[in-house]
Amino acid sequence: MKPNVTMIGMPSSGKSTIGVLLAKRLGYSFVDVDIVIQEREGRLLKEIIAGEGMEGFLKVEERINAGLDVTRSVIAPGGSVIYSEKAMRHLKEISEVVYLKMSYEEMEKRIGNVVDRGVALKPGFTLRDLYNERAPYYEMYADLIIDEEGKTPGETVDELRDRIEAMMNRA
Repeated sequence: MKPNVTMIGMPSSGKSTIGVLLAKRLGYSFVDVDIVIQEREGRLLKEIIAGEGMEGFLKVEERINAGLDVTRSVIAPGGSVIYSEKAMRHLKEISEVVYLKMSYEEMEKRIGNVVDRGVALKPGFTLRDLYNERAPYYEMYADLIIDEEGKTPGETVDELRDRIEAMMNRA
């Protein structure tokens, strides 16, 4: 098994929440890539998007994700990381990639204000457009898919931990 776990999924899918809990249960560190981006850039995500546009933000996100050098960590990149083949290739090399799958309705219920969340929406895109565009990418890049529908964060973490430990035991 690879030395890290990367969580991918829609905005509000729980990458950070589930990631922190999983890291604690595995004895790993937790890396929130959105925070790493903000620290390295000295700006909030929404400020990067406002200043450089979607394309500029995606370049920053690609650079940070493609350069991650961590071990024994649970990594939570932003949901738009899947637009970068370079970043995803690196993440797949250094980690098992887990897709936290949820329905559109659940995402819409959880997400709140997309601007305040720093969600990278293309001009003219709705949340539904975002969901429909990204879901196939998440499935394509995932080594493991966890369906969150109807589960508490604790239940999702328990299932994920069990499946990861089973992968470790096979390795």
